Amino acid sequence: MSARDWIEKDFYRELGVSSDASADEIKKSYRKLARELHPDANPGDAKAEARFKSVSEAYGVLSDAAKRKQYDEARRLFAGGGGFPGSGGFGSGGFDVNDLFGRAAQNTGGGGLGDLLGGLFNRRGGGTAPGSATRPRRGEDVETDVRIDFTEAVKGATVPLRLSSPAACTTCNGSGAKPGTTPHTCATCSGSGLVTRSQGAFAFSEPCRDCRGTGRIIDDPCPECGGDGVSTRTRTLTVRIPSGVDDGQRIRLAGQGEPGRNGGPSGDLFVRVHVNPHSVFGRQGNDLTLKASMTFDELALGTTLTVPTLDGKVTLKVPAGTASGRVLRARGKGITKRDGTSGDLLITLEVAVPNNLSSEARKALEAYADVTRDHDPRSELNALLEGR
Repeated sequence: MSARDWIEKDFYRELGVSSDASADEIKKSYRKLARELHPDANPGDAKAEARFKSVSEAYGVLSDAAKRKQYDEARRLFAGGGGFPGSGGFGSGGFDVNDLFGRAAQNTGGGGLGDLLGGLFNRRGGGTAPGSATRPRRGEDVETDVRIDFTEAVKGATVPLRLSSPAACTTCNGSGAKPGTTPHTCATCSGSGLVTRSQGAFAFSEPCRDCRGTGRIIDDPCPECGGDGVSTRTRTLTVRIPSGVDDGQRIRLAGQGEPGRNGGPSGDLFVRVHVNPHSVFGRQGNDLTLKASMTFDELALGTTLTVPTLDGKVTLKVPAGTASGRVLRARGKGITKRDGTSGDLLITLEVAVPNNLSSEARKALEAYADVTRDHDPRSELNALLEGR
């Protein structure tokens, strides 16, 4: 796209956030819109798909701190009375070249307008210099989410992942030209992607409008991707979830992101894992947790306790006089990591108080209370009360 098209786009409005929104606010808004507009959720809806692409493009710029800074500086530079040289947008008082270059250098801390636009218009590859429109550029990274069960997170699993994302067009193999035709070098910029315009004693470089900064002209665009070389397609990947993965952890799949440009490498795919809670087990790092209800006599007299594990069962001894809330440890019965280290199973013992007592149970309990009346379990608290 041209410099005018790029700077006049309001990426903040696309994502529905303010220009001073934090990175977390931008990410949250993008994820919400991406879920609503995703082609899988809107099959056959061309407007939703176009909006999905616009939202993705906006996030690609605003999620990168360096690109966002360049974008903000460019918009401030040309805002209100700004514009492009010769476009008539600089007001009736004329265009002050020195002022323009001074503002650019002051705002960016660099070499002025050339450095600013150079970094901005080569945003996809990240680091390509002005005049290198045909240089290979790395594709953008892609992030998606997957939800798995608690047991799968502990033991590891292989899950299929259906993903709709930009990928190299299979019709033109990424060339952007209709099969059987070939793009040719842009005569206006001689393939550089930039054109130079003179303004008095100064010269300005901006992306070539004829080839939109690509350095190539496609006379007969590919009907599938419209000449972009990239199209949205659905693919199924097999993702290996490692054992012991945490809720919210990201797994990187190298080279499975957006395709590169001009023969550049593809970006990466990051899969964020969400783990469903278990009805019985909890987790603390590599340890599994479990609560076991006990009767008073079991804790007072001692017993043996058998509890489930994720792959069987384990029996532990409960010593006589064990207090409610004590934690027993079954070593090696927790989560085993890929490096072979294992956590433990932590069992918290809790006294279960019956809701209803039979007459026989009540009489027995009252008899027990009579013979233990001299024992005061709250002696320290009562001493404080008596001292007041």
